[in-house]
Amino acid sequence: MSLFFQSMGRSLLTLALRPALVVLISLLCWFSLSPTALAGINDDRYDGNIFVLYAGNGSLVPVKETLAQAFSQGRPTMLTFYVDDSQDCKQFAIVVSRLQEFYGRRTSFLPISVDALNPETTPTPMDPAYYYREGVPQTVIFDQNGQVRFDQTGTVSYETLDRVFRGIFDLPAKTTKDFQRRSYNEFNTELAE
Repeated sequence: MSLFFQSMGRSLLTLALRPALVVLISLLCWFSLSPTALAGINDDRYDGNIFVLYAGNGSLVPVKETLAQAFSQGRPTMLTFYVDDSQDCKQFAIVVSRLQEFYGRRTSFLPISVDALNPETTPTPMDPAYYYREGVPQTVIFDQNGQVRFDQTGTVSYETLDRVFRGIFDLPAKTTKDFQRRSYNEFNTELAE
């Protein structure tokens, strides 16, 4: 008789677990077939802070100083207006990060999320919103005296912005050849002989 109840118990347990097992397997298949990332650098979807994700430079955000503080230190300053869900802004974040790599010790970089600007206030020249022209990305570069030396909406090449900084710091101009990236995996025929 106990053998009968043991087999009956197994049958009931199997019947009770079967629907749960089917649901579990279905969910696992659905998650494994769905795309893991819905956003990328070549689309206008939001997927997080662009400076952290695409430029590899989380040190730019949040901004560590105000525009007034940057002006009071007598440092050149670069404002970059951006939104996190713009393809152009995502791609331009890399340029901003590269510029900070070379000029970050002597220049204040202030990436400003347009979403953080308050449209209800009247901005002053010490407020980044004063320079915003309703387009992203927008780049505004000030010299040491707080004078606007560059103001453009849209993506701008590294070379163009580098020329502006070279003018501010009175550095010699670079040629186009200087901007070409070097490949360190080239085959050297002198070593092969």
